[in-house]
Amino acid sequence: MHAPSLSRRAVLAGTAAAVALTGVPSLQGRAHAAAPTYRWRNVVQGGTGFVTGVLFHPSVRGLAYARTDIGGAYRWDDSAARWTPLIDHLGWDDWNLLGVEAIAVDPAHPNRVYLALGTYAQSWASNGAVLRSDDRGATWRRTDLAVKLGANEDGRGAGERLLVDPRAGDTLWLGTRHDGLLKSTDRGATWATAPGFPATPSASGQGVTLLVAAGRTLYAGWGDSDGTAANLYRTADGTTWEAVPGQPSGAAAKVPIRAAYDQHTRELYLTYANAPGPNGQSDGSVHALCTATGKWREVTPVKPGGTTPDGGTDSFGYGGVAVDARRPGTLVVSTNNRWALVDTVFRSTDGGRSWTSLKDSAVLDVSETPYLKWGGDAPKFGWWIQALALDPYDSRHVVYGTGATLYGTRDLRHWAPQIRGIEEAAAKLLISPPSGEAHLLSGCGDIGVMYHEKLTASPSRGMASNPVFGTATGLAQAAAKPAYVVRTGWGDHGNGAYSNDGGGPGRPSRPSPPSPRTHRDRSPSTPTAPPCCGSSCTGTAPDIRPTAPPTTGPPGPRSPLSRRAPRRSPTRPTRRCSTRTTPTQERCWPARTAASRSRHVRSGCLPVTVSSSSSRRPDAPVTSGSA
Repeated sequence: MHAPSLSRRAVLAGTAAAVALTGVPSLQGRAHAAAPTYRWRNVVQGGTGFVTGVLFHPSVRGLAYARTDIGGAYRWDDSAARWTPLIDHLGWDDWNLLGVEAIAVDPAHPNRVYLALGTYAQSWASNGAVLRSDDRGATWRRTDLAVKLGANEDGRGAGERLLVDPRAGDTLWLGTRHDGLLKSTDRGATWATAPGFPATPSASGQGVTLLVAAGRTLYAGWGDSDGTAANLYRTADGTTWEAVPGQPSGAAAKVPIRAAYDQHTRELYLTYANAPGPNGQSDGSVHALCTATGKWREVTPVKPGGTTPDGGTDSFGYGGVAVDARRPGTLVVSTNNRWALVDTVFRSTDGGRSWTSLKDSAVLDVSETPYLKWGGDAPKFGWWIQALALDPYDSRHVVYGTGATLYGTRDLRHWAPQIRGIEEAAAKLLISPPSGEAHLLSGCGDIGVMYHEKLTASPSRGMASNPVFGTATGLAQAAAKPAYVVRTGWGDHGNGAYSNDGGGPGRPSRPSPPSPRTHRDRSPSTPTAPPCCGSSCTGTAPDIRPTAPPTTGPPGPRSPLSRRAPRRSPTRPTRRCSTRTTPTQERCWPARTAASRSRHVRSGCLPVTVSSSSSRRPDAPVTSGSA
């Protein structure tokens, strides 16, 4: 006899049940029927996470790579107009390698690509690794490192920290957070500390924030300066390093974030901030160094610190920078952490002497991923814009990453999400209703609850609203009345809601939702947010969570390299904080803003027991992404 054919709804229901029962042993002695073979694919959400880096290949049209903080690396398939995941082969034992610290390509060898992997640099996380490929990421060779990397910690939007030496393609450089500068002379097979690098690493600092080649000279940004000491070094021979003379100083130039070299004008452009980001930046600047003369000039589009229309302070830093390979003196830079007036991308065609804000004329199309409206009427241009790239073969093709997606344009005006193939969400809760329109309800980190009428398209309703949750914490359906669904989460306008239509719009509810038969007995009490962590809330902390590693990822219409454009996200997430102790870590997280997409926003305190063993792994969430 043939095994009975199961419907997609039945398979989903079984999968959702399996998620809930993970770790429960099966009954011994029970016979099991042979399971049918199914084709498994990602449920389309449309990204939903922080794209930390985008890199166009300088010598191959249509080839690009993207990295995420916890959701892997991707290669752009220009013919299919979508991203191809590159490290889905990594299993649970390598969970800490799903965060990509940096990407490097070799301009002289188009098929070569390198990845620096390592999500957390904490004591409970495993060491990082470097992957190298000769076929654009189809296959890899791996070298485990003796140091830790931090792709999901503060400073993850900086970089790139990995670089192929332009003078010798077999030589690679890797900037680390706590172990200084590393060098390999055999294409990443072995690594050693680079001799002569003058900066002193620390166990708690940012270390090397960027590596860039300007002709045959290499530059390294240093993230642990106090604003007065040197934070930019260079070498012309790969052995002798020196601080770059005349470099800017002060709070606005404390941390070098990113750099890009214009080979036509021989100028190196650098963005700076007073903190590594993506949170916590309130000051920043942009500077240009003429590599031929050593002369510096400031080219900051708008200086932070102005007054907003409501009387507040326009505080922010600078993030991404990219130069036009076809037009001398043409470049783009992005603001970061600019919550009052919303982040933007500035463009200049005269070497930074004048600027135009691309946000001011932007037309955003998020029809393919409606969740990017964050429960509002329209999407925002973006936040956490640190990944920024300009196509070397198309001067009007610009892409930038946000905390939730990757936007792109082909005309500098119309933008849309370009992230097909990238899925980075952490699906924590799953329900497959036995009836109704939805095949699946998903509760996720950072993007609340989604109602999936189709599994091959981002939910048309976007994320569940009334209220909007930053992160879903509970999702339940009444067995006797499937249309009755309750959800809980972190929100600014309530932390619970129920629906009588199987997960539709929903209505606000009290902390303890009533049973389907006692709606009128709801308690009038309203949940209150736990207290903040006092002085520890005055700063930012790496996105670490020993009991469950965070997650993120982005979606969209035609990927960052397609002819369509990307999209944007919600309103300002409050800063989060963390005070690490052993064996207990105190975590605080701010209540998510209804429009806030940041998955690293916290308020309130929660003590979490942490094993002192270095082999301790956080409990991983069930992921719906491709990572």
